[in-house]
Amino acid sequence: MSRYEAATRPTFYFIGVTTAKSSIMRVFPAWARHLGLTDAVLKGIDFPLHADPAAYREAVSFIKSDPLSLGALVTTHKIDLFNAARDLFDVIDPHARLMHETSCLSKRDGALICHAKDPISSGLAMDGFLPAGHFADTGAEVLSMGAGGSTIAITWHLMQEKRGLDVPSRIVVTNRSQPRLDELRRIHQAMNARVPIDYVLADRPELNDAAMAALKPGSLVINATGLGKDAPGSPISDAGIFPEKGIAWDLNYRGDLVFLEQARRQKAARALQIEDGWTYFLHGWTQVIAEVFDIEIPTSGPSFEEISHIAAGAAKG
Repeated sequence: MSRYEAATRPTFYFIGVTTAKSSIMRVFPAWARHLGLTDAVLKGIDFPLHADPAAYREAVSFIKSDPLSLGALVTTHKIDLFNAARDLFDVIDPHARLMHETSCLSKRDGALICHAKDPISSGLAMDGFLPAGHFADTGAEVLSMGAGGSTIAITWHLMQEKRGLDVPSRIVVTNRSQPRLDELRRIHQAMNARVPIDYVLADRPELNDAAMAALKPGSLVINATGLGKDAPGSPISDAGIFPEKGIAWDLNYRGDLVFLEQARRQKAARALQIEDGWTYFLHGWTQVIAEVFDIEIPTSGPSFEEISHIAAGAAKG
């Protein structure tokens, strides 16, 4: 017997770990009113980290077959869900095919489409806070801790030809397990990566500290592990030293946010720029909502600012 009940209204699903805690549960109804999606509802589907493939398949099969289930945003499980349910997708977009992950499921004319939207949303978020020409001007590097879907998307964006010379002088990716690093190396090879990349097995915070200590001034340090949201803690220890004039970016915006607190304690001494995951959250969700409901949502300008303002108000609600 299925754990899922047929939708009675146009329904959009949020596949994650602790979906009820997310601000989106308050934000989506406010956005839906603003965007004219008056009858639409958002429902969370929670899975533990690295769930049984059969559980992912059951959820995808249900969404595919249920008429009023319109699609889903996938977080945390992007790679595992893709691998478990790949044969259930009627269409796989080029990003998803390259990266072996999905952050968005949508339906058109009865076909279930698998998308990887993170390369777009992470790029919009990053380009919003990185100083113009930052890497070209400084020779800075990037350390991304965690080799999941977000790091795949971020590194793809940072290596695009359209960036010209404004690319990191080196990218370092650390992860607690080797298989994810091996998969990321495969993806980067398929991309014909034009930036030197180091893949570092870091199964304890001190190894991330060491990777961070070796970075050039101005480098971007990213917490892409989920620690601080999906699980408590931080990928670095309190002894970790951020690069001088560096940029600390936590992809989380809720949770215990230990990494952000560690960065804030060093902000003055190391002249850090500190960014949380709020704008990434906005772009991540609006890109998927636009796809699932087949509507246009701006990515900048006054209309996007209004969407941001609505979200901030609803999140506090």
